[in-house]
Amino acid sequence: MKEKHCQVQIRGRVVIITIHRPPLNTLSRDTLYELETVLDETEENDSIGSLIITGDGEKMFSAGADISEFAEMADQETAEKALRRVHDLFNRIESFPKPVIACVNGKALGGGNELQMACHLAIAADTAEFALPEIRLGIIPGYGGTQRLPRIIGRRRSLDLMLSGRPISAQTAFEIGLVNRVVPQKQVRDAAIQWAEQLAAGPPVAIKGILDAATRGTEQSLCQGLEIERENMLKVIRTEDAIEGVTAFFSKRPPSFQGR
Repeated sequence: MKEKHCQVQIRGRVVIITIHRPPLNTLSRDTLYELETVLDETEENDSIGSLIITGDGEKMFSAGADISEFAEMADQETAEKALRRVHDLFNRIESFPKPVIACVNGKALGGGNELQMACHLAIAADTAEFALPEIRLGIIPGYGGTQRLPRIIGRRRSLDLMLSGRPISAQTAFEIGLVNRVVPQKQVRDAAIQWAEQLAAGPPVAIKGILDAATRGTEQSLCQGLEIERENMLKVIRTEDAIEGVTAFFSKRPPSFQGR
């Protein structure tokens, strides 16, 4: 590709992915492809402990789908293929074995909001806004919003936002549980990096187990979820990191985790 739509920066064990398609940071086919490529390159890389996804500038995290590409989705087969690709990508982010933090630096609209919902955690600038305005185009949220939003904030709140298409502030997003933290705009990137560095310093095997159990388990019954939890606990409990953690606790020293 002639132009990079995802700028990638590595800081220690943290990968920062910046969607760079000013002014709206839309999710074009090329942008989605580059996101997939970064996931491919980091998933099995033991030197990487966490990821951040953010947008370029201070005004826009992402406005979502590139509407100029909608004309190419006129036939059913092409449209279905495109939607499945996005669903597969966002599902992969949600089930990624390393923490993925959405650093919402500005407006997260439509598919941009759905992207941040697919991330494990989210921190937002106090100037950020969130909306699923697809109803105003005569369509529905098609990148997972109709399913993830009710699971995160509840059915009635979700229906209100999706049927009206109205935006909400970062503070409201925090109050209803859509994001974890809100900080001043000038501090949001640094705060996200600090958070990601803290997570990346944790025991990788245990982190992977928590992410897997929480992601897969919450889609099952409690009994099935507990089976998934047991499965992950049995994988973790005899690892070198688990032994090191217990030893360090009794020795009253910080643990040194190696990811084994």
